[in-house]
Amino acid sequence: MKHTVILVGADKGGVGKTTLSRALLDYLERNNVLARAFDTENPRGTLKRFYPGKAEIIDLSNVADQMKILDTMDKVSETVTVVDLKAGNLSNALEIFEKIGVLQAARDGVFDMGLLHVVGPSIASLDEMNEVAKYTNGLGYVVARNFINETNFFEWDEATYSKYFARLPNAREIEVPKLNEMAYEQVDLAGVTFSDFVANKSADGEGADFSFVLRGYVRKWMSDIDAQIEQLDMVKNIMAEKRAAAGGK
Repeated sequence: MKHTVILVGADKGGVGKTTLSRALLDYLERNNVLARAFDTENPRGTLKRFYPGKAEIIDLSNVADQMKILDTMDKVSETVTVVDLKAGNLSNALEIFEKIGVLQAARDGVFDMGLLHVVGPSIASLDEMNEVAKYTNGLGYVVARNFINETNFFEWDEATYSKYFARLPNAREIEVPKLNEMAYEQVDLAGVTFSDFVANKSADGEGADFSFVLRGYVRKWMSDIDAQIEQLDMVKNIMAEKRAAAGGK
């Protein structure tokens, strides 16, 4: 199977990129797709807190850490690599990957690469879409609109967004639905995956006593975001290759 690298990032902070990374890793795990993750929020590592055995904290500006991602793709059992880019590092990461030929290799089909660009309700987020467009030709580029908080004041309306989006002919779009704040906080406090929270499992794999109501909110949110993730061509390709490797079953 061809390896797939999925970058999840934004130059603006606080738009929920790690939440989307967690949802994506959850989805892959529940569909029996082996995936590994790299958390570039060095040294704290928010993603690693939820996936201590799957995520590794790296410094993407470090050449040795770049090699950990890119020189190992054909040597590991995992077929998907998810890279959670720290806030403010999206453009820099794409610039690095362009300079050293990573993006061109993906365009040439050496491996598959997708970018999930998480945008929030601000003009700054929309401007980012224009800034990264020069890197996305030939890659799977997805704009993920994250409705973090329904009470947020949106600086742009649908007409403004549509005008920006129209400048990106190769872009696709998904929406990250809002998760109830109390439910989100409880998952965060528990330090478990969304799937384990719904299954009422603690971080050590033992039974937990999470709220039945809050588990219901998370379960519904997972179903909604799964439906969005399943629309992605990069995910469809991963699942198709998995079925082909299993003999079409």
